[in-house]
Amino acid sequence: MSDLSRKRDRDRLAKRREPHWQKLAAGAYLGFRAGADTWIARWRDRKGKQHYSALDLVQADDFEGAKRAAEDWFHQMGAAVRAPKRATIKEALQAYLADLRRHGREEAAETAEGRFKTTIYGDALAALPLEAATREDFEEWRERLTQGRAAQSTNRYVRQTMAALNRAVDDLGYVGNASAWQLRALEEDASEDTAVFLDPAQRAALIAAASERAALFFRGLELTGARPSELAAAKVKDLDTKAGTVRFASRKGKTSKLRVRYTVLDAEGRAFFAEQAKDKLPSAHLFTENGSQPWRRHIWASETRDAISKHNKAAAKTKGTVRLPLGMGAYAFRHSRISELLQVFGVDPLTVAAQSGTSIAIIEKNYLRFIPHALQEKLAGLKAAK
Repeated sequence: MSDLSRKRDRDRLAKRREPHWQKLAAGAYLGFRAGADTWIARWRDRKGKQHYSALDLVQADDFEGAKRAAEDWFHQMGAAVRAPKRATIKEALQAYLADLRRHGREEAAETAEGRFKTTIYGDALAALPLEAATREDFEEWRERLTQGRAAQSTNRYVRQTMAALNRAVDDLGYVGNASAWQLRALEEDASEDTAVFLDPAQRAALIAAASERAALFFRGLELTGARPSELAAAKVKDLDTKAGTVRFASRKGKTSKLRVRYTVLDAEGRAFFAEQAKDKLPSAHLFTENGSQPWRRHIWASETRDAISKHNKAAAKTKGTVRLPLGMGAYAFRHSRISELLQVFGVDPLTVAAQSGTSIAIIEKNYLRFIPHALQEKLAGLKAAK
């Protein structure tokens, strides 16, 4: 799909009889025939039939005039054409979130909303009209986004925004040029895949510096090695105090299939989780931000940053106190739990994979250097048996 809004881009288009098309709304396109330098509109009706209209009175260099003429023709074709919706980038993202919630995808909406608040709502890009935003606008936004972030994290945030804006234009009828935000992913260094591991003293320091409810949440992560999103979703009914297990459910992979596992707790973990479930209904969440609201991604991320900052400020005044690594997140508790199960407690990788809801391949990639030599040999034997 071409970007026809800029003359310099139109001048680079291959000269051919078939127009170069830009989508304006669902089923509605504006075309430019390079060589003849003429404009044409195309509309697909409910039966899938294509209709065309030459915009002969529009000058070759008048993109805005061509777009207005095309939209007038779309309206003349009848109510089957959705009126184009014009909005700022922030409003288009909010429409995407509303659409997710309309389809019952509340968890996905919460996750996306947290990322938008972190990366784009407070940025100058959010106030730009979606239809006027250019590739340069999005590239400059990404450049600002990379400050203090690894390329891997930046790519994840950009992908979420791209998917949301594509949905707004393709399915929700908003006017925008999708080629503007189709950014090529930044190259990710191998070192960025390295997980952050905290030793027991570092974990204790982070928990001590956290707010009361965040400290409980972090302790739950430490005892289970669960993903923060899994622990945030866990309810009282998921805890089996007799069996000493917690049920965790997550959606991973392209199929987003619900995967369920039961993580075993030690004696300390049983007592801790029993305390969190005390006097609560089975449908209540085990951990909450404020006594009722389940933990949300952007909130636990903020709490983690605040705890690190608080500890490090105090550490700077106390000689010999170790600082906590900047940029780490709540996920560090999961990495630490998995590595200690392998290294300290000598649990075999297959069991660790099942208990933590990951795979042997991921354990090989991220944790192999933390496995004692004997367990490395077992892991090699598992690979040979495949």
